[in-house]
Amino acid sequence: MAKNPNDDETKDGLDNKKPFVSASDFSVPIIDFSGVHADALSRERMVEKIKDAAEKWGMFQVINHGVPLTVLEEIKDGVIRFHEEDPAVKKSYFSRDYTKTFNYFNSFELEDLSVGNLRDSFACYMAPDPPNPEELPVACRDAMIGYSDHVKILGGLIFELVSEALGLSHETLKRMNCTKGLQMICHYYPPCPQPDLTLGTRKHTDNTFITILLQDQIGGLQVLHQDCWVDVTPIHGALVINVGDFLQVSSFNFKLIMMTNNKFTSVNHRVLANRVGPRISVACFFCYPTNRNSTA
Repeated sequence: MAKNPNDDETKDGLDNKKPFVSASDFSVPIIDFSGVHADALSRERMVEKIKDAAEKWGMFQVINHGVPLTVLEEIKDGVIRFHEEDPAVKKSYFSRDYTKTFNYFNSFELEDLSVGNLRDSFACYMAPDPPNPEELPVACRDAMIGYSDHVKILGGLIFELVSEALGLSHETLKRMNCTKGLQMICHYYPPCPQPDLTLGTRKHTDNTFITILLQDQIGGLQVLHQDCWVDVTPIHGALVINVGDFLQVSSFNFKLIMMTNNKFTSVNHRVLANRVGPRISVACFFCYPTNRNSTA
């Protein structure tokens, strides 16, 4: 649900029409959150940086964001623990039934890898109705709950700053329920012996308000900027924030359309396959509140 393919890849799945440039040519903005509560001037400067990054890039990295390094490492370790479980354990969670609390997806069985998405993933809605702990695998249970608690707090702060960047009261987007829905998707990208033949994740935008992404140090995430693919270089302890489709052009709330319409950019991004691995990433999508038991 949280991902929108929105791609135009040909059958080879590699989208080779656009040039690739390194981070030395372009650099995704990095914003230091350490001064967010220091004083009004520091906050104003931070809001201006967010506004500039959201308008020009649709993506930025944040450091000193308040999520402890131990929590970041534990969720990455939890993802590895689950994906390296006995196959029988993982198979018990394998499903495309989105009404279930926890879903495990295996790309090797479900997709044509020649067009990308060389990864295994699991997904869970952590809000508005958090899962019962017993519904989550033991291997990643505590890590998921602990990390999502911190992400909810950070997300609330980011929506305040984004509201101010739109020239609104800091509580505006939160009052419009932009923080209510939270889906966590954890990806495990195995080593790929021929990375030039596929992609880890195809080009797409996110069908969300914002996405908070934790990536490990292997790299591979790229953002489309000025018609070039630019590396989103991993920074130890940083989190990647990107604007989603709902924040660029809201499709469910007329008032939000008037406030946000095309001011910020929902940016295309992808993940390259890599000979090194596994690569781990944890994406938290702030999306429209969804009742997972609803058939609507």
